[in-house]
Amino acid sequence: MPLGGHAGPAIWTVADGRAGILNQVKALRAALEEPERAARLAHIRSGAHRAAPLILQPHGFQVNLKPNLWPAPFAALPEDQRELLTPPWPDLWIAAGRRSIPYSSRMRRITRGKTMVVQTQDPKVPLGPFDLVIPPEHDGLAGKKVFPILGAPTWFAADKVSEAQNRFASLKAEAGQKILVSLGGDSRTHTFSEDTAGAIETVLEGLAPGRRLWITVSRRTPQHARMRFRATAQRIGAVFWENEQRDGPNPYLAFLSMCDVALVTEDSANMISDPAFFAKPIYMLKLAGHSKRFDRMHKGFIDRGVARWFGSRLETWNYPPLREAARAADEIVRLMLERHPR
Repeated sequence: MPLGGHAGPAIWTVADGRAGILNQVKALRAALEEPERAARLAHIRSGAHRAAPLILQPHGFQVNLKPNLWPAPFAALPEDQRELLTPPWPDLWIAAGRRSIPYSSRMRRITRGKTMVVQTQDPKVPLGPFDLVIPPEHDGLAGKKVFPILGAPTWFAADKVSEAQNRFASLKAEAGQKILVSLGGDSRTHTFSEDTAGAIETVLEGLAPGRRLWITVSRRTPQHARMRFRATAQRIGAVFWENEQRDGPNPYLAFLSMCDVALVTEDSANMISDPAFFAKPIYMLKLAGHSKRFDRMHKGFIDRGVARWFGSRLETWNYPPLREAARAADEIVRLMLERHPR
C-alpha cells in the first residue's frame, strides 16, 4: 500500500456520454461512496483519484469492429481524451457502453493487474480481461465473473434526495394522488408512434380528475410526443418537464421520490429501475414494437412485485426498495478487499 495519497481507492468511471450509460457508472460509484462501504475501503490509499467521469468518444474505422478486435483503440480517441488515459492508474475502473470495452479490455494488462476492471451490461466479448461483469438478468449472461442484477444499477444518495425534496416541496403539498409519468421514446426495438402517443394521452386524461400528474420526457422522446404531452399537461393541469431551458430546474428526482405511483413506458431498464429504487408501484405502458430480451426484463420486474402492465385501474402495492446498485457495490467491495486486505 502506498504511503501517500488520499484515503480510499481511486475510482475511474468511464462512459461515452450517453445519459443512460453514464448514469449506470455514476450510480455504482455513488453506492460505493456511501459511508459504510467507503469505510471498509478507507485503508486503501491512492494518488490517482478523479472525481469527474471519463467520457471516451472514439471515432474512425475501429468503431465498426467488434470491441475486442480494435487494433489501436487509443489512436481512435481525440487527443484530449487520449491524454486522460495516463498513469497513475486507478485501483478501480468502472465502465459502461460498447465503446468503452476496448479500453476496459486493456486496462489490466496496462496496469499489470493493479486495476480492478468492472464492466456493466453484457460486453458480448470474451470475459477474460474483466474482473467483474454486471449485466442485467434479462441478458442471460452467466459465469464466474458475472454478477447479474434486475434492471439497471440505480442509486440516489440520501442528501441529493433531501435536497430535491426541499427544492420542490410545493409539489408534495399539492392535493390528490401524485402520479409520475415517465415517457421514453424510439429505440432499436420500440417506437413511440403517433397512435401510441394518442393511446397514452387517453390514459392520462382518464386519470387526471382528482389526481396530480407529473410528466417528464427523455432524450429519445420524438418531437410529436413532446408537443402532444406538453399540450396535454396544460389541458389537464399536469406538470410537464422537458428541459431546463424551457421548464426550469430538473424536478425528476423529486418526482421519483415524492410520487405515489409511476407510469413508465416499457422501453428503458433505467426508467423502470429509477422509481423502483424508492419502492413506488410501477405501471408499464406499451409502445409499438417487441423484443424477447425486453420481455424477459418486464417479467423480471413483474415477478419481483415491482411492476405491472397498465390496464384500466390504478392501484397501489408495497415491495422492498430495489437497490441493485447496492448489491453490486457490495460485491465490488468484497473483491476489492480480497486484493487489499486490511
